[in-house]
Amino acid sequence: MNTRFTGIKLGPPIEVFALQKTFVDDPHDNKVNLTIGAYRTNEGKPWVLPVVRKVEKLLAADDLQNHEYLPVLGLDAFSEAATSMLLGPNSPVIAQGRAFGIQSLSGTGALRVAAEFLSRILHYDTFYYSIPSWENHRLVFTNGGFKQAREYTYWDEKTRSINLEGMLNDLRDAPENAVIILHSCAHNPTGCDPTPEQWTKIADVIQEKRLFPLFDSAYQGFASGDLDKDAYAVRLFAERGIEFISTQSFAKNFGLYNERVGNIVFVLTDTKELVEAKSQLTLIVRGMYSNPPNHGARIVATVLRNPELFEEWKDHIRTMSSRIKQMRVGLHHRLLKLGTPGTWEHIIQQIGMFSYTGLNEKQVQHLRDNYHIYMLRSGRINMCGLNESNLDYVANAFNETIKLFQEEQNDCTC
Repeated sequence: MNTRFTGIKLGPPIEVFALQKTFVDDPHDNKVNLTIGAYRTNEGKPWVLPVVRKVEKLLAADDLQNHEYLPVLGLDAFSEAATSMLLGPNSPVIAQGRAFGIQSLSGTGALRVAAEFLSRILHYDTFYYSIPSWENHRLVFTNGGFKQAREYTYWDEKTRSINLEGMLNDLRDAPENAVIILHSCAHNPTGCDPTPEQWTKIADVIQEKRLFPLFDSAYQGFASGDLDKDAYAVRLFAERGIEFISTQSFAKNFGLYNERVGNIVFVLTDTKELVEAKSQLTLIVRGMYSNPPNHGARIVATVLRNPELFEEWKDHIRTMSSRIKQMRVGLHHRLLKLGTPGTWEHIIQQIGMFSYTGLNEKQVQHLRDNYHIYMLRSGRINMCGLNESNLDYVANAFNETIKLFQEEQNDCTC
């Protein structure tokens, strides 16, 4: 029987989810999952934040709560609190009415709405993302209507740090109104962030060349344990009067991965076009998913607006960021103790959930096939997948693999 669906090409698998399934299906006792970006405890288990549990119980017992639709642009209490968290409670742009937020379907949904707004309403057609970047950036912006996808230099393979001059040169060559996707903190996948001085230079070029910055803020508080420190770049741009959009995700810092809690913050130079901008966003959201979910947003809003719960949550993000830092130190120490070839300072210099290890694709495949250690082929690992029970195993596997390939390379050049 003929079908209209004949000839559809098989889409490529999404690497991180394909690896996750392969890991789950792997019966090996010592398997290690360093792939998917989710926090794990020292026992390797997901962690529901205690303050989240507490608020969920409060909401469940509140007879005033219901399951009615939210407005198209979401829960105002959530968006206002999230915007204040990003820009600062005493932000001049908020006080002046030049900033507003709308609720979205986590960070990915926020990026998708922002992309369509920028391409269809502002008529921008070129966007830049870092080399490397989160693999979904290109897909989301292309699907959002952008015609030109370009890359800017970021990672220096030799120094395993940021190639700032290469980045600035690429930004200087970008056309006016090009959208520049910037990671506000805990760059994914490298874990390398610009210093305050470097952010100033980046802002200089963006302002001079009249580029449009879009910040992807997925790890505020989760990266360093300090909400203000992780928002430095966004607030710098706001203070300098640069217009921008910032997307926010509360998957990592609240552990609300499947609740899809996100916010889109718009910072304008004045309020003249604010009503019109919101009206167009309303139509974009209405035609995409109509309105966002309530539960996760209500949890975040309750915590951010209650001083006691807010302090409890800040203690949780310090706990998560501290454990990640401990795993960085632990891996670094073991690799040095084993005499692993190469330099490993970048492991402790990077920040956030991910580390760009410097392992190549052959080494990654060898680790998967022989040690059942799973990571992306780029060598990116989720530091949360490490714990006191597997650190020695992973470090030894890294050491043996690197030495093996080094010996093979030496044999080939003899």
